[in-house]
Amino acid sequence: MGLVFKQSLNNSIITYLGFGLGALNTLVLYLQFMEPKYYGLLQVVLSASVVLMPVLAFGVPNTLVKFYSSFKNDEKSTDGFLTLMLLLPLVLIVPIAGITYLVNDTIGSFLSKENPIVKGYVWHIFLIAMSMAYFEVFYAWARVQMKSVFGNFMKEIFGRVAQSVLLILLYFDIITVQSFLDFLVVAYLLRTIAMKIYAYKLHRPKLIFEFPENTRKIIIYSALIILGGSVAIVLLEIDKVMINQFIKIENVAYYSVASFIALVIAVPSRSMHQITYPLTAELLNKKDLVGLNRLYQKSSLTLYIISGLLFVLIFLNLNDLYELLPDAYRNGYVIFVWLGLAKLYDALLGNNNSILYNSDYYRAVLYMGIFLAIVTVFLNIWLIPAYGLDGAAIASFSAFFIYNTVKLIYVKMKFNMLPFTRETVQVSVLLIITIFIFYFLQLSFHPIVNIIIKSLGIALLYIGVLYKFRISEDVFQVLLKVFGKKGQ
Repeated sequence: MGLVFKQSLNNSIITYLGFGLGALNTLVLYLQFMEPKYYGLLQVVLSASVVLMPVLAFGVPNTLVKFYSSFKNDEKSTDGFLTLMLLLPLVLIVPIAGITYLVNDTIGSFLSKENPIVKGYVWHIFLIAMSMAYFEVFYAWARVQMKSVFGNFMKEIFGRVAQSVLLILLYFDIITVQSFLDFLVVAYLLRTIAMKIYAYKLHRPKLIFEFPENTRKIIIYSALIILGGSVAIVLLEIDKVMINQFIKIENVAYYSVASFIALVIAVPSRSMHQITYPLTAELLNKKDLVGLNRLYQKSSLTLYIISGLLFVLIFLNLNDLYELLPDAYRNGYVIFVWLGLAKLYDALLGNNNSILYNSDYYRAVLYMGIFLAIVTVFLNIWLIPAYGLDGAAIASFSAFFIYNTVKLIYVKMKFNMLPFTRETVQVSVLLIITIFIFYFLQLSFHPIVNIIIKSLGIALLYIGVLYKFRISEDVFQVLLKVFGKKGQ
């Protein structure tokens, strides 16, 4: 777990720098430099691209991680396997590109049913999705070499820096909104090329068209993982796409701000999963269930502690935070609560996803996920027209709650493992007590001063209890280093 924690911590630093840039873009630059309808358009384009991405990737990122360790001792088999991984995405990219060309107007008309402004951006969606797909392939290529930092940098920082630069150019009228979206496509393409060069430096492939003996098994797994990846993305991004289908596009911008604030809670999970995913695959390949159970419980506790603190910090400072935003964006309190709870539940599951997608039981979970994705779509169809943006958030929370609970039960049934320990209960009690103490504390200073004072108080109480009672050994060791003391 020391390796996991160390690499997760390094990735967290990069990820939080990226989120800092994301906060600058989302909470300042976009709100000041771009009209809500255009910001909403951008979010629809990006969300639709993210939904399409796992289909174009053909499940290769997951497949590469799952099977690579079984080939790495045989150079010829490794090169044949990697050649297959490079070619598989083209199986769907080429025909979908052809369909996009032939029925571009029909697709555009469907996406612009409520908001005509979306119609001219079908190709932007496809090109960004294709770039994202191959970026994830090359990122997985690097991760199986236990090198995740550069990929994390490109994923979390590069794109956001590009958006910051484009927003500044937009502000000074050097480019138009149309040019902004065009250059954004170029930025995603450049990011993929850079990731490819780095991945090839780690392990340059020899194109060998003599594929592994278990190619059929690999392709079947990849095809099913398309569904699994699509399910996860549908649960994550479909709300923004469907808001566009039912109400004015400006609402996508308002929802995206609250969604971004909630997404901060998921940063530790994203950082840790970059290293726990290949470790989980290796433990499963070795059939080391004792080590797997230990990783499951420790990843859950560590993520719950960090994400729980983030949830409490944001929740208790949300009113002051919204005071700093334009009036139109201040109605996201309920949205954050629902989406934030969903992200916190995600963190509580630790490396649950990694266990399922790298095990022999992935098919059943994919089928369950497909059912829940369909349920998610119908929940959005029902709740968005009835309750607007709050309805979209409730639909997302409901879908995540059901999906995560099903996965939790399934791992328990098949592996006899649960991520919860006595320490999980202790952290839950600490979170509740912290909220109870600070919820009614109202300060009358400037919102930024209020946030600083309250956050310091929350952090001192929360971290102090963690340190005093040594609830998590991994967290305790990090705190020892921070406080400049030697381990006991």
